[in-house]
Amino acid sequence: MGGREWIMLAVLAFLWGASFFFFKIMVAAHLPVFLIVFGRVFIAALILNIWLMIKRDMLPHSWAMWRDFIILGIFNNAVPFALIVCGEQRLSSGLASILNATTPVFTIIVAHFYTETEKLSLPKIAGIAAGFAGVMILVGGDLFSAPGGHSLVGELASLGAAVSYAIGGVFGKRFSAIPPLKIATGQITSAALVLLPLVLLFDHPWQLPMPGLDVWGALIGISFFSTVIGYILFFHILAVAGATNVLLVTFLVPVTALLLGWGILGEVITARSLLGMAVIGLGLASIDGRIFKYLKK
Repeated sequence: MGGREWIMLAVLAFLWGASFFFFKIMVAAHLPVFLIVFGRVFIAALILNIWLMIKRDMLPHSWAMWRDFIILGIFNNAVPFALIVCGEQRLSSGLASILNATTPVFTIIVAHFYTETEKLSLPKIAGIAAGFAGVMILVGGDLFSAPGGHSLVGELASLGAAVSYAIGGVFGKRFSAIPPLKIATGQITSAALVLLPLVLLFDHPWQLPMPGLDVWGALIGISFFSTVIGYILFFHILAVAGATNVLLVTFLVPVTALLLGWGILGEVITARSLLGMAVIGLGLASIDGRIFKYLKK
């Protein structure tokens, strides 16, 4: 990847890292899972469709394209968003984001078997190993012992979200010829349509009290910044840098999530957290191939 792609990746990491913070605010208000996720994608879908109309553009009408949008919306939005919310009901926003940083591990495997151009290589294997080691340092030896409010269910939910993102990231590669705005609009609109019956069937939003201004602010923030702007950036980077590289963003997301959790939610950043993020940074550089190029000089 070039310098421009790295800058876009850093911006995307900030936007998606903030999504864990926004989700935590809504979770603290005891809103049900499907309603939180539907609110995010519904508002984002409205904004994106209006944006398309302003540009005098429209989504494709073919059933085959909408079938693909639905699949992408399920794996890139509906499933991982719901699993992250479930995870944050039991974990800190920082820990949830750290577990989500395993996405490239699963992406490497999926991309190796389902793409022709993104096969396993020594830099990728070394980088993923370093990145995963950093995640293990951050989580510590208590990953599955669940002390201090940590929950195995929450951890597994967060890891499940990472698997879903990996599948969605590789599947999304087939949309490389379609403008990022159309891809984001199609998948998020599809996710909203998939989630609507689940919200009505299980969450009964008409029976819930009106949420406070902090919740509305979090919903607007996660819908516009983390979703609308975030996914347009995501698909642009995906088209020019590939599935494995774009999902390196999950190694950077914990930095934003940890800082927001520490500065606003009162979560603790330890020396182990800083060490883990440093090792993850080493993994990023390794996957990018720059370390190996430097060593060969």
